[in-house]
Amino acid sequence: KKRIANNPILTSQVTERVKLFQQNPNNPILHNHRLTGVKKDLSSFSVTGDIRIVYLLVSKDKAIFLDIGSHNQVY
Repeated sequence: KKRIANNPILTSQVTERVKLFQQNPNNPILHNHRLTGVKKDLSSFSVTGDIRIVYLLVSKDKAIFLDIGSHNQVY
């Protein structure tokens, strides 16, 4: 939350993408994908060109968001 709180435009984009993720996690706009390596149990989707949300899918309809930030911050 600290990473986006001071940026109202980014906060709005995050809210929009989370809603889109809730409606259809496989929407091509999200670029949703599984991660590899030490984070192989996690997935990620794009908010903007560089901002990502990393999450753990715990069931078909439940995900836990773990991190948000730039590509370098979350990977």
